Amino acid sequence: MASAVMNMTTAALDWVSVAFDAPLARAVVFGVHIDGHLVVEVLLVAVILFQLTRKSYKPPKKPLTEKEIDDLCEEWVPEPLHPSISEDMKAEPPTLESAAGPHTIIDGKEVVNFASANYLGLIGNEKIIDSCVSSLEKYGVGSCGPRGFYGTIDVHLDCEERIAKFMGTPDSILYSYGISTIFSVIPAFCKKGDIIVADEGVHWGVQNGLHLSRSTVVYFKHNDMKSLENTLEKLTRGNKQAEKIRRYIVVEAVYQNSGQIAPLDEIVQLKEKYHFRVILDESHSFGVLGNSGRGLAEYYGVPVEKIDIITAGMGNALATDGGFCTGSVRVVDHQRLSSSGYVFSASLPPFLASAAVSAVNYLEGNPSVLTSLRSNIALLWKGLSDVPGLTIGSHPLSAIVFLKLKKSTGSSKGDLELLNNIADRMLKEDSVFIVSTKRSVLDKCRLPVGIRLFVSAGHSESDIRKVSDSLRRVATTTLAEHL
Repeated sequence: MASAVMNMTTAALDWVSVAFDAPLARAVVFGVHIDGHLVVEVLLVAVILFQLTRKSYKPPKKPLTEKEIDDLCEEWVPEPLHPSISEDMKAEPPTLESAAGPHTIIDGKEVVNFASANYLGLIGNEKIIDSCVSSLEKYGVGSCGPRGFYGTIDVHLDCEERIAKFMGTPDSILYSYGISTIFSVIPAFCKKGDIIVADEGVHWGVQNGLHLSRSTVVYFKHNDMKSLENTLEKLTRGNKQAEKIRRYIVVEAVYQNSGQIAPLDEIVQLKEKYHFRVILDESHSFGVLGNSGRGLAEYYGVPVEKIDIITAGMGNALATDGGFCTGSVRVVDHQRLSSSGYVFSASLPPFLASAAVSAVNYLEGNPSVLTSLRSNIALLWKGLSDVPGLTIGSHPLSAIVFLKLKKSTGSSKGDLELLNNIADRMLKEDSVFIVSTKRSVLDKCRLPVGIRLFVSAGHSESDIRKVSDSLRRVATTTLAEHL
């Protein structure tokens, strides 16, 4: 209605303008020349002021009755808080009834466990349990406060010092929750206007950190160094503004979504060539790669100081919980005031910090555990080399052995149905517990789905043979029509 009135007003003003443009319409009032244009502009301003001051909504002259109000309330349908839940979203994972060691209990039955990232087999380790018991007796269970507000306990400082010493870095900082480490660290350093170049295969925790940073994020092809170099070249070539802003490369040492290992030596060369900083997540390489389990830098022989920021969750190889970030003193100190996961979360329960210290001591004092782990990985690779319809997509030294379909169904949903069927049958028929790469709707990773087998130093040769034989038998029958 308002637009129609405005159109009619404009048309009338155009007519008036033509009329006032006539010579007789010009006049002089108090020494000011008045012509048609000035009159039209004054009228136009008056119309605009009228439209701005008038009420856009006129309340009904007669108020609504209670019945009319009730009818309107009954007809109103609120927007749903979440999308409708489909049947495939209602899947319930198996519930463990004992410790998640190489063998565990599910539905009252003992199963071989290849679904837990217990890489060093430290779940149930007596020395670690003893250290936890002593810590519980001394400190209790929780800390009841963030680190900056009376939540710092001496064992936290001991753990940070022990990790820094083990990694060969000046300092380190503890976080209460493993996955929150990386998505607190990234936005602590990366801000709006910064540039982040990230691998397209990074897991959800990294993705969330990238989102929270509000930085400009550019993805390169998964573990493809040519794609990384081309991306860095495009971002920096002839771009003088790029030289004045912070620039980061974000990668995982061992990718959770593929089991591939990042070529750190090439990444460091590109970092130095194009003047970027590197943020490296070592959640699945710490305690696994390198001669003494110090991670990707040790494996490639790259000086650890060339990696600007290193993070890792402690819920895998160390069989505890929480996470850490290690690097220079300035990198660590900055997080104590700027990292949300550190500043606002209650500090890591003291007994878990004690467990981490004991686990690092065990790893440093028993290097043979790494030999056992690598022997089990090689044995599993040999056993899975000829599984019909499946191929190994992970690195030979990765403790995540990743199997994907040789021939996709054409959709991730169809592929997952086949893989879940294999995992379910292996659990029910052979008491072997494995998992597929289920992803939430929040996960933006577009790498092929697959089956993840988490190898542990605690697995025996018979465990390896059992999972290999079971997978070969079940895959042959399940994928027979698909091949």
